[in-house]
Amino acid sequence: MTGAGWLQIALYLAVLAAATPFLGAFMARVYAGERTFLTPLLGPVERWFYRLAGVDPGEEMTWRRYTAAFLGFNLAGFVALFLLQLGQGLLPGNPAGLPGTSLHLAFNTAVSFVSNTNWQSYGGETTMSLLTQMCGLTVQNFLSAASGMAVLVALVRGLTGRETTGLGSFWVDLTRGVLYILAPLSLVLALVLVSQGVVQTFTAAVEVAPLAGGTQTLAVGPVASQVAIKQLGTNGGGYFNTNSAHPFENPTPLSGFLELLAILLVPSALCATFGRLVGDRRQGWALWATMMIAFVAFLGVCYWAEAGGNPALGLPGGNFEGKEVRFGIAQSALWATATTAASNGSINAQHDALTPLGGLVPMVLMQLGEVIFGGVGSGLYGLLLFVLVAVFFAGLMVGRTPEYLGKKIEAPEIQWAMVALLVPPIAVLVGTAVAVVSPAGLAGLANPGPHGFSEILYAFSSAANNNGSAFAGLSANTPFYNLALGLAMVLGRYGVAVPVLALAGSLARKRFVPTSAGTLPTHTPLFVGLLLGSVLLLGALAFLPALALGPIVEHLLLRTP
Repeated sequence: MTGAGWLQIALYLAVLAAATPFLGAFMARVYAGERTFLTPLLGPVERWFYRLAGVDPGEEMTWRRYTAAFLGFNLAGFVALFLLQLGQGLLPGNPAGLPGTSLHLAFNTAVSFVSNTNWQSYGGETTMSLLTQMCGLTVQNFLSAASGMAVLVALVRGLTGRETTGLGSFWVDLTRGVLYILAPLSLVLALVLVSQGVVQTFTAAVEVAPLAGGTQTLAVGPVASQVAIKQLGTNGGGYFNTNSAHPFENPTPLSGFLELLAILLVPSALCATFGRLVGDRRQGWALWATMMIAFVAFLGVCYWAEAGGNPALGLPGGNFEGKEVRFGIAQSALWATATTAASNGSINAQHDALTPLGGLVPMVLMQLGEVIFGGVGSGLYGLLLFVLVAVFFAGLMVGRTPEYLGKKIEAPEIQWAMVALLVPPIAVLVGTAVAVVSPAGLAGLANPGPHGFSEILYAFSSAANNNGSAFAGLSANTPFYNLALGLAMVLGRYGVAVPVLALAGSLARKRFVPTSAGTLPTHTPLFVGLLLGSVLLLGALAFLPALALGPIVEHLLLRTP
């Protein structure tokens, strides 16, 4: 570990913390329907969308109607993207003449991008046409991110509602998320990335003359526009197979810093948005502090492990295997931690080449439910589930009915919360178990022993927690893995979001309970510690045995003489 490395990390965290309250305040005004500096420009566009779609912006949907709109919209996006991939060979916008994808790959990719997972079993530049990249994958990057934020806003309305059944309109929340937040941020970031050399063209490939002589064909395309939203929307799906390690996606130090900042920017700012929407900014900062404490701790472990190198090789200077020298160990560790703390999944280094403990960090961050910042919307509503569990634990200890933000947390709320919290671990562990005992699952392994097990465990952890990154030693573009991981993505996204919306409906119907002397404060350092302990405890109970069979035993074997 070096002083320059820690300086990079400190600068990143400082900029992230400084931007959080400003973007958070803006998003709070957007979702509250208040006027912003973009309203004069985008207000008429928003109203035109409502008239075109026949949407009543004042509608108050019940949780069931909100859920039906959410699921129906996502299903329509899945069908459109699935058919687009199958037919891309017959459609325009395909200058490279790429054929349609296989049925199982089309299913996996459509589920992946609609669920905000962006797991990729393929090389983007050699598999997907320009039309599929632009009108399929990039569009879903916007819509899946906005859908996650809409579910979060519905839960917030459930917490702040007073004996009501209304959670607002999914269509309004979706439109505002895209129009006022994701699209403007992506436009600005894309323009900056283009200025740094990220390619943006409708040409599929160019011929260049290398210094060694001859010619070489380089894939290009509309990259900057996709990179911007893949980072801001915690999508992570790269235009190129090597993702943000590719010089056409990430050519300069400034592009790398901005892409890395974009991964956590919106999830971090949503904590400030939450505090403003519930009328108590301290609540939002308590959640942000929980996330940041865990993030810095895990980052420290990853950086320490990678800087220490591989003890079996005994080489000085740390573990540079699978890393770009231009990024170095510190930025590679920071990116690996950030991309798995958020449900982003983009990479600037090969996670499969991390040391066992370095690889343990991104794996655990996903297995915790990706609530340490997490995806846009989904990370915060996931952490709020842990908040309810934490206040329930506290209520049991003092013999008092637990409360949060003036709402009593009773059996129905805890039941919905536990369903949502247990679905992803079940998907991860069952999927991993099936893969390691089936010939089709084992056929994709390039590495035997503990590391091979880690590759499978990482893949299902990534899919069920909607991350998308991978230990790439696993060959996953097979019918077995495309279908199994696709099912894990469905469970990880909708098996959490639907209970969250049911929970929002249950909370909205409750009456407000004024704060009393016996109410547990949920904005104090004590509660931050209780919340962080709840997250770590559930993660350890669910995954410690599996981790012991993979990265932990691999680390011990490296140190065995």
